[in-house]
Amino acid sequence: MKRYCIPTILLAAIIFISCQRIVDNTVKPDDDGPALKLANANVTVKTIYTGLNNPWGMVWLPEGYLLVTEKAGDVLIFKDDKFTGKKLVGLPPVKNAGQGGLMDIKLHPDYKTNGWIYITYSKPVDGGVTTAVARFKLKLNQVTDLEDIFTAKPYIRATHHFGSRIVFDKDKYLYVSVGERGTEPKVQQLDNDHGKIHRIYDDGRVPADNPFVNTAGASKSIWTYGHRNPQGMVYDAANNRLWEVEHGPKGGDELNLIQKGKNYGWPIATYGVNYDGSIITPNKELPGVENPKHYWVPSIGPCGMTIITGNKYAGAKGNLLVGALALTHLNRITLTGTTFKSEDRMLQGQGRFRYAAESPEGYVYAISEGPGKLIKFIPVK
Repeated sequence: MKRYCIPTILLAAIIFISCQRIVDNTVKPDDDGPALKLANANVTVKTIYTGLNNPWGMVWLPEGYLLVTEKAGDVLIFKDDKFTGKKLVGLPPVKNAGQGGLMDIKLHPDYKTNGWIYITYSKPVDGGVTTAVARFKLKLNQVTDLEDIFTAKPYIRATHHFGSRIVFDKDKYLYVSVGERGTEPKVQQLDNDHGKIHRIYDDGRVPADNPFVNTAGASKSIWTYGHRNPQGMVYDAANNRLWEVEHGPKGGDELNLIQKGKNYGWPIATYGVNYDGSIITPNKELPGVENPKHYWVPSIGPCGMTIITGNKYAGAKGNLLVGALALTHLNRITLTGTTFKSEDRMLQGQGRFRYAAESPEGYVYAISEGPGKLIKFIPVK
């Protein structure tokens, strides 16, 4: 194709340029906060908490507790839409510098039986810092059984472009996105982990059917390559699809459908340019390069991504929600199959939205920085 325009005891103790259309449907605020439409549903936006600084990820435990990560290295504990005042204790040290820190958090699909929680973070190491995946269990709010299961190599000193998100698929493989850390041309090489999406077992072992297992010199965990800074990723279980969003440079942010072994082009093909306006490459497409399903120029700064699976919001099921840092909004993307159809830029100017997620009850929550807050979308009946 062409490139187109904790257990219960835990917490008991505790423009862009598009060939499609843009919708801006923010309407008059009410007492609860901004009122808007999410697809065909009228909703109000309730502010749950305003004490966040640089939130990154969030996940719900089966007992109804919400964990929210902060880039500086904390995990805050919420219950019944209120901050409990508690945090997890015993997390690994992070290198909170530049774009690095504590990032994503996810539960193992079998969390109820095995208790594993997964995080990505910038790990201080000899030679610099790297993107790492760790897993742990909880006893009350104390982290136990902590172990790293993946560290991106080689280690370098750069403090930008770490990625990083975690998803599990229907077969319980773990995918983790790793930024290119400014290495640029090396992203096209398979002997390093930077600018890649990796696929591993839940304990860090490499599946035998990964695409480059038998390629001499290749990092065996690589699933796809040619990525710049992939800060959003979600698994569409209904259709067995893996979606990703990544930051371009100045322009050229991308929405990609992730497929085994594919090359996504950075930096040999891009719609972006250097920040000083100079050309990175004359190529917007190349043979052998997988083209994005959509791109943004100028950059919106796409970040955490989720897919709406429930029926709380009429007409929204199957839509993607993407946080936008640079253009400070929450972006709802409508698809027709795997084809981009339209986008709806909600809450424009309301903050640098880092992530949106769907609660077990089907409500959409979002976290932002500048201002740092946790919000909830409540349908109006």
